[in-house]
Amino acid sequence: MTRVKWSAIAPNMNTHIKICGLSTEASVDAAAKAGASHIGLVHFEKSPRHVGLEHAAALRTRAPASLKVVLLLVNAEPGLTAKAIEVVKPDIVQFHGSETAQWLRVLKSAVDIEIWKAFGVRDAASLKHADEYVDAADLILFDAPAQVLPGGTGMRFDWSLLTEHKHKLPWGLAGGLTPDNVKEALRQTRAQLVDTSSGVESAPGIKDVDKIAAFCQAVRDYDNS
Repeated sequence: MTRVKWSAIAPNMNTHIKICGLSTEASVDAAAKAGASHIGLVHFEKSPRHVGLEHAAALRTRAPASLKVVLLLVNAEPGLTAKAIEVVKPDIVQFHGSETAQWLRVLKSAVDIEIWKAFGVRDAASLKHADEYVDAADLILFDAPAQVLPGGTGMRFDWSLLTEHKHKLPWGLAGGLTPDNVKEALRQTRAQLVDTSSGVESAPGIKDVDKIAAFCQAVRDYDNS
């Protein structure tokens, strides 16, 4: 059965909330209870949030139907990409490396799965680069520039760059979002989705259930304001 894509449902909903880098059943449960719409499972060995494919598959099974499961890959070879999709069976695959639009178009034609592409934003030119992914990705995720790791750094970028940008794809905001600043981020950018990872942790890779709840509540407060 064909999946319902982001663009078909997002305009009629409140702000989407993705809690990324989950690695335990307790954190999956906390995200669901708090009202998140998406959770992210990171399969990238250099990340403190890395989960193996079998573990990711177990967490994916744990997630209730209310949560869309996003599998995050970074410059994965085609063979690993295919295996990861087969084993985990995510709703969405998020590519967080230097994957080209051409490669994602090939993948998109071969699998019936939603594809997201993350970009580190340094300047307005970074935003224009995302336009190349029309027909290659279903959503663009604007994040802080990569450092030692491609994401989950706790750093933010200049949100004002998004204020007048004419987006050609559905998009989300990541990079340094916390329960304390997410409402201001939404006021400035009017993002369709907000994505947090380190902003709801007590230590790298360790999710804090109270921070997850506070983040989701802050987004809903914005939606209802």
